[in-house]
Amino acid sequence: MAAQRSEADAQNGSAKPPLKERLAIRYPAVGRILRALERYQQQRGDFFAAGITFYTVLAVIPMLMVGFSIAGFVLSAQPEMLDDLQRKITDAAPGEAGDTLVDVVDTAIKSRAAVGVIGLITATWTGLGWMSNLRAALTAQWDRIGERPNFVIGKLRDLRAMVLLGLAGTVTMAISVIGSGSTGRRITDWLGWSSVPGIGVLITLVTIVFGVLGTWILFAVVIARLPREPVGLHSALRAALVAAIVFEAFKRLGVVYIENVMSSPAGAAFGPVIGLMVFANITARILLMATAFAATSEESLAMAPVPVPDPAIIRPRMRTGPDARTRAAAAGTLMLVAGTAGWAARARAPRLSARRPDRAARVPD
Repeated sequence: MAAQRSEADAQNGSAKPPLKERLAIRYPAVGRILRALERYQQQRGDFFAAGITFYTVLAVIPMLMVGFSIAGFVLSAQPEMLDDLQRKITDAAPGEAGDTLVDVVDTAIKSRAAVGVIGLITATWTGLGWMSNLRAALTAQWDRIGERPNFVIGKLRDLRAMVLLGLAGTVTMAISVIGSGSTGRRITDWLGWSSVPGIGVLITLVTIVFGVLGTWILFAVVIARLPREPVGLHSALRAALVAAIVFEAFKRLGVVYIENVMSSPAGAAFGPVIGLMVFANITARILLMATAFAATSEESLAMAPVPVPDPAIIRPRMRTGPDARTRAAAAGTLMLVAGTAGWAARARAPRLSARRPDRAARVPD
């Protein structure tokens, strides 16, 4: 009975719209989220997130090389700190193992310049690849595919974007440090408010607010300024705020994960690498999903360029058989033959009537 009713509604043109459209009409916020999910899937968000994760993990090794080089310069300038480090190594690993580790540290300090130069060059190259993939992913979510520049100009633009992202990250870290729990406790101890009831909850709230603020600035720069084509800022700010709140919650869960994983030997060996990959992938997904959310707002859709229609395709059709002139000549001939036959039939009709004997005269009396 229901199937017959749906068929009758379809025939009458009164069929119900799909569930997604009904939810979008009734709940505009749900419709906005569904549009963002659809854009994310259409523009291969998971694929780009995997690429960002790969380049993130790849860039860790040269960054560690740069960090070891900086540590080598610091230790070489402060012999007391180096002696203290070597003493702690020998205390933790006595015997030949400790001596081997001390030799490794000495070798690393002696080759600090070469390690730093190689790490810096490699980090720059992998960073440019990471930035290029990130910008391509963001541009795809905005559905703004422009002309690709040549190799040199593209790398220079990626380098400029990487510097901009570094500055935004520095500001974000500064805000996070100012609003961190340790800084808050130092300020409360300096003000003498340590014994105030509820000060711990207040410090936690301030830490969360400053963390969201710093992440909001960073995500806003990434969503609005890193795509290869110009996009709207207003929608990017709102989407970045939502992403910052989600990312702050994710960071809280990440702290719990690290505390649980690092408690076991296997977790201490493989936990940081797995945690880095999971953190990079989920962060990339959050960022691309927020970009899709900003790109599907009414403001952004109104600003989107109208796509160029597809070129017209002309397909000539070849017909076999007589052409129009031949068909017209054949039709004229048929009409002439038909007219001649009709005229001959009318001309013969009186002669046949004259030759026909009178039937009434043949009837006997």
